[in-house]
Amino acid sequence: MRKMKTRKLCYAALLAAMYVPLSLYLSIQAGNVRITFGSLPVVVGALLWGPLDAAAVAAVGELIKQLLTYGITYTTALYLIPPALRGLMIGAAASFGRRRGWRLEERRWVCYAVCVAAAAATTAGNTLVNWLDSVLLGYYTPALIFGDAAVRFAVGMVTAVIVASISIPLVRLLRRRRIAGADDQ
Repeated sequence: MRKMKTRKLCYAALLAAMYVPLSLYLSIQAGNVRITFGSLPVVVGALLWGPLDAAAVAAVGELIKQLLTYGITYTTALYLIPPALRGLMIGAAASFGRRRGWRLEERRWVCYAVCVAAAAATTAGNTLVNWLDSVLLGYYTPALIFGDAAVRFAVGMVTAVIVASISIPLVRLLRRRRIAGADDQ
């Protein structure tokens, strides 16, 4: 049992480490709009293990990203919440399905819907944290924080569909090969 937990922890750490380059280096940014695949490890962790592990993957990955990008600021901890929310939402849906005898990745359209809803919640959370950061640090303008919100929501939802399309077969492969502690619940 201890070996299984250690193995799962190592795989979760690998996913958190993958979050950083996928967010920083495999991304395109124009103003406040960012296209990134940093959510891929979070979605994979959520489908494999559930909400708490996925939230931990997201929070640790985002913390490392924040430290490398901005260092420690007053609002660093707040920026960990939206990615963790994505992991919690998708992981909760995956756990719900597991308790009912099915896996979220097996119900493709449900998986897509959950991933898009989680992306919308993550974008809303990021917008709220950006607003709070701008108010606390004194650079708030409505155009800066809310001017491109519709574009950010659209990009987030399209990216969620792409990430789900990659995650579904990836998680199936990991389960089939018994890699990443996929059978540890």
